[in-house]
Amino acid sequence: MLARIYKSTGSWYTAKTEDGAIYNARMKGIFKIDDITSTNPVAVGDIVEIEVEDTAGNNAIIHDIYERKNYIARNSPRNKKQQHIIASNIDQALLLATLKEPRTSQGFIDRCLVAAEAYHIPSIIVFNKTDIYKKKEWDSFDKLKQIYESIDYSVYAISVKTNEGLDAIKSLLKNNTTLVYGHSGTGKSTFINYLLPHLGIRTKEVSNWSGKGMHTTTYAEMHDLSFGGRIIDTPGIREFALTNMERTELSHYFPEMRNLLQQCRFNNCLHIEEPGCAVKEAVEEGKIYMERYLSYYNILESIPENNY
Repeated sequence: MLARIYKSTGSWYTAKTEDGAIYNARMKGIFKIDDITSTNPVAVGDIVEIEVEDTAGNNAIIHDIYERKNYIARNSPRNKKQQHIIASNIDQALLLATLKEPRTSQGFIDRCLVAAEAYHIPSIIVFNKTDIYKKKEWDSFDKLKQIYESIDYSVYAISVKTNEGLDAIKSLLKNNTTLVYGHSGTGKSTFINYLLPHLGIRTKEVSNWSGKGMHTTTYAEMHDLSFGGRIIDTPGIREFALTNMERTELSHYFPEMRNLLQQCRFNNCLHIEEPGCAVKEAVEEGKIYMERYLSYYNILESIPENNY
């Protein structure tokens, strides 16, 4: 029977069937999926074929994994040459950021957006903790909103603490499978507790000595929303590693650059020192924000020349 993976804890998985039955499932043999090398062949969000093994214990065997619509991954912390799939079959990604306690850098935001673009996942940017914003933070928010809305990303400001702006976010989540992610300390666990109060997810304060949030989630897990749809809670992500990406590919994942690539003189233009570069010209004319171009440059520098 068909089931969807809701949770992965090592070699056992929580699988939920279409009629709502929940099973503890394990793999039968080894699967090679999508021709990728990953540390977890079965991921949260996967649609699988299961066979009940033990009715009393609600145990089942995973016999097959259906083709993924998409997935998002990061480098395995144990083996940089392997990927760890965070989740699959995602309708949209909600990037939770903050402008204070701690501040999310624009470089981090752009790296996350590039990763989502590379995996064909639409992104929504949500800034939390508006209850502690002062003029400096609101000015920063207005600037970032201007930058990202100009390239068709949706940008929201919320305070989970005071419930400001949360109705708009709930309407975005309704009837979609949404990956919720961001670096630690942005209030992700508090946000998910708001959506799913019965879970009582543990939260921690921002570390005083580092100004960074501390991890409260250690693995990805999917939850059904009472008003329709699902969210996938992820561990606090410090950085997406853009695996298997060539340097010449990167500009394809910046929407404001993508439409100009055919106008560059050279097909393999990296938009740094090449003559006849339409992207550099657009930056000089103010048609591409300098902040985004600097993010592009910094990400490009982090991709090895033989990364393929």
